[in-house]
Amino acid sequence: EVQLVESGGGLVQPGGSLRLSCAASGFRFDDYAMGWLRQAPGKEREFVASISWSGSEIHYVNTVKGRFTISRDNAKNTLYLQMDSLKSEDTAVYYCAKDFQSWAVPGRNEYDYWGKGTQVTVSS
Repeated sequence: EVQLVESGGGLVQPGGSLRLSCAASGFRFDDYAMGWLRQAPGKEREFVASISWSGSEIHYVNTVKGRFTISRDNAKNTLYLQMDSLKSEDTAVYYCAKDFQSWAVPGRNEYDYWGKGTQVTVSS
């Protein structure tokens, strides 16, 4: 059974940082690209970042470029999202997702497995 479990969300002030983690199990983690997506209240789920199986190919949505960093540790079956210089508009539920394939696709919103999400709130 494929499982994706996010952690690391919380309340942070504007300009602060958070590091999200996603523990993966039930599949061969290093065979697949992975993604982070988010959904803010009243809005559709949107792509944030994706990473290929090896970590050599990475894509970001323009609004987080230079502030967020996606990475993976295949030995630990874990995906990460380092979020710096957080803004109020980054407030959302953040989801980890498993891709159908090994290479990363920019802007991708279709994945075959999703975690339950972790809440990130940026507020003073």
